[in-house]
Amino acid sequence: MALNPQLFQNGMPVPFENELFVLARDGVDFEVDKIPGCGKLKSKGTIYLSNIRMVFVAAKPVANFYAFDMPLLFVNGEKFNQPIFLCNNISGFVEPVVPENENRALYSAHSFKILFKEGGCGTFVPLFLNLISSVRQYNQQMNSAPVTRIDPLQAANTPVDEMMRHA
Repeated sequence: MALNPQLFQNGMPVPFENELFVLARDGVDFEVDKIPGCGKLKSKGTIYLSNIRMVFVAAKPVANFYAFDMPLLFVNGEKFNQPIFLCNNISGFVEPVVPENENRALYSAHSFKILFKEGGCGTFVPLFLNLISSVRQYNQQMNSAPVTRIDPLQAANTPVDEMMRHA
């Protein structure tokens, strides 16, 4: 995860090399914990989904928070929730991207929730689950031996074109 990734002036995330943004959903609420200087944070905005990551961009910045980057390789415990009286949502955890010279034990996972208050989860959820599955399969094929450091940009070689046709 990365707090406040680089954005274009129109608010769209700046893509990495070989990154392809496949979907954007406006009108989502986003909740995340353990934000430096804010603790738990709730905001409205847009969620972008790519073959490498999800990026939430707040409609209005809150304190030092305007965007949150979640590499798909670092997302775990993802769950699609359909409560009776509330809106559909995806919840889960994202491991922080720890600098090489830092101790990993000092960083813990962030819990997040993406709430689809204006609909749109019918396309987003299957595409998200397929992408995360493909990223994990690709990572297992590339790293059959245990690796201590994973590069989330290696996930760029997932079969996005085929998933887009099915979506």
